[in-house]
Amino acid sequence: MTEIWLHPNRRALWSTLATFAAVSALALFVVWKFESLVAQLLAGLLALLALLMVGAAAVELRRPRIAYRDGKVLFNLRGSAPAAVPAEVVEAFFLGQGPAHLPTIHSEVPECVNLVARLSEKAPEWSRVEVKPALGQWCEGYVTIRGTWCEPLTVDVIRRLNRRLRELREAAAASAGEAT
Repeated sequence: MTEIWLHPNRRALWSTLATFAAVSALALFVVWKFESLVAQLLAGLLALLALLMVGAAAVELRRPRIAYRDGKVLFNLRGSAPAAVPAEVVEAFFLGQGPAHLPTIHSEVPECVNLVARLSEKAPEWSRVEVKPALGQWCEGYVTIRGTWCEPLTVDVIRRLNRRLRELREAAAASAGEAT
């Protein structure tokens, strides 16, 4: 069973879903009311694209940014299958700050609070993984998750993540002690 550790930004996804659902409804209204074939085709295409965006937002609502399953920490930063990192490779979580990857306002680059996961140097195969730049960055053994696209990041969230990581380590050490 998958244990959710960090949710996506539900407010942003719900607003995206609602916006594209409204666009789709409006486009379908145009298809139904207008007699012009060109208007109907364009509106139908717009409705189809908007419905695809509704589906994508619905999928993202169900996909946690970080989860745990079968001894692996799952980082959902690619849009496809998550990167499944062995739990013993993840050393700690902490807060960081960086660019939000949102449109600039008055030539200022907006910043956001980020979550950073430090990975063990003893596992060089996890030092770099390709991810969507809008969702985060993964290089030199550090996984950065942009706070823009996950649940609000607080000190309590970081404590909860590190506590759960510690519990997993203690359970692994206890079971290794029983095996010997």
